[in-house]
Amino acid sequence: MASPSPSLEILFTGANQLEVRPVEPIRHPGPGEIAITCTRSLISTGTECTCLTRNFNPGSVWDGWVKYPFRSGYSVAGHVTEVGEGVTDLKPGDRIAVGATHARQAVVPANEGTMPIVRIPDGINDDEAAWFNLACVAQIGVRRAEHELGDNVVLVGMGQLGQLAVRYLRIWGANSIIAIDTAPARLEMAKRGGASHTLKMPVAEAKEAVAEITGGRLADVVYDMTGHAGAFAPSLGMARRFGKLILLSNPGKASDLCLTGDVFGRGVQVRAAHLGDPPWVANDHLYWTRRNMGKLFFNYLLDGRMRVADLITNRYPPTEARQAYDKLLTDRDNAMGIMFEWDR
Repeated sequence: MASPSPSLEILFTGANQLEVRPVEPIRHPGPGEIAITCTRSLISTGTECTCLTRNFNPGSVWDGWVKYPFRSGYSVAGHVTEVGEGVTDLKPGDRIAVGATHARQAVVPANEGTMPIVRIPDGINDDEAAWFNLACVAQIGVRRAEHELGDNVVLVGMGQLGQLAVRYLRIWGANSIIAIDTAPARLEMAKRGGASHTLKMPVAEAKEAVAEITGGRLADVVYDMTGHAGAFAPSLGMARRFGKLILLSNPGKASDLCLTGDVFGRGVQVRAAHLGDPPWVANDHLYWTRRNMGKLFFNYLLDGRMRVADLITNRYPPTEARQAYDKLLTDRDNAMGIMFEWDR
């Protein structure tokens, strides 16, 4: 048995503080576990910036979750290096996408009920595969909306989840896909991904334009992807009577969200979606686990119905993690897919 190898990991050590630390030795996997070597990991820009800057209310879910030192990240591509006793469906050399944190090497559970692991098919590179867990989050939101064919849809905030949702909605068959953001680069990406209309304006100013596009009916479904409490009320206002608002980003200051007359007077439904919503193990009633959603995402990449390679804007070795997060904090409008390359 080969000796465990040294590794690196990225840790948030305090508010706006991080370190890249050596971790050695990486232990051998125990029963039901696998050892992995990461080649790519994708920064989840909204979640990780919230965690790093501690931009959330005391006493919130975030406050209970983010305890320093904090291991961030949850969308990784790499390969299996060793398997523990009882693991039969994976072997050394298998390429996998896994919901692990930012680290060169790790030991993770192989059980479907504990850790989402998806084999990477031939024809998909590690850059693309590293999007799989974020692609699952967006897919969860689209499923939560329970769309009907021909829906008019508004998406507020063209960050990573917004970009992925646009691509799913194009596949789904939405009539109008209206992307709203103030950053031209983000809107251009949304247009390439399938948005039928792009509105460069604050969400509070967009209702009239949405009404014009939809013939006065407004949107069947509105997605608030911003994670900012201030976007909630104007997003509600763009949904038609008995329409739906999908919250697909957990606001750090969720207690600041305020219901409006759109909910009480016009019957607009508010539905939230989160990575923890799907079942861990599929059954006849609940098929869409994160693993099965990951497989569907890969199928869409393979047959060309979806692209994510053009969403990658920046690449860094893990030793330059500080620069990567500073890019997000200072130039977020022009930073979309920020990838750590662990094999550099």
